[in-house]
Amino acid sequence: MIDVDHVVNDPLFSWKYRLPIFLAISIAMFNQLSGINAILYYRNDIFAYAGFDKVSSNLKAVAIGGTNLLFTVRAMSVIDHIGRKKLLLLGSIGTALCLAGIATIFLTGHYQNLQVWLLIGYIAVFAFSQGAVIWVYLSEVFPNRVRAKGQSLGSFSHWIMNALISGIFSLLAAKSGGYPFVFFSLMMGGQFMVVLFLYPETKGVSLEEIQKKLCIA
Repeated sequence: MIDVDHVVNDPLFSWKYRLPIFLAISIAMFNQLSGINAILYYRNDIFAYAGFDKVSSNLKAVAIGGTNLLFTVRAMSVIDHIGRKKLLLLGSIGTALCLAGIATIFLTGHYQNLQVWLLIGYIAVFAFSQGAVIWVYLSEVFPNRVRAKGQSLGSFSHWIMNALISGIFSLLAAKSGGYPFVFFSLMMGGQFMVVLFLYPETKGVSLEEIQKKLCIA
């Protein structure tokens, strides 16, 4: 017989859930440490800083939004074939390279005509990888008895980081230009290492098997 009270009241913050908690918080933090929302919020300012006029900046913002939608939809159609971990690893490399390119353009002032293509490439890679993976992964790493609490923790971590990074980004970018993009690129390098060594693959694995793999059965 199922102990309903135990299932409902099982505390999330206990030692047996340490790995799922780490996975939820880290994937949420890295999602924002990629700079995605800061870039989306301030994309017109970024284009203006690079020398584009308001009309062309708005058109490019539309292109970025369309790219985000297109590649998110595409990612959801292949995520069960490619796998969550592989998408995260590929996304880490792709976003790191795009961000490094954007930072170089800002810091050197050269090849500014390539900036929009690097931004679109960055959005495409992000949407195709961690932008789609995060919400699927959060729903899989916690057992049923604490899944709602675990997903809430991941969402809370995600939006807190969003508020912090978005608030700081405009101040730092105004003073230093490309250095925030250097930071975001380095964070994606860090994400690659964390995912490579610590993240389990959940593709094609039942929830019961995932619990055993995370030592929380």
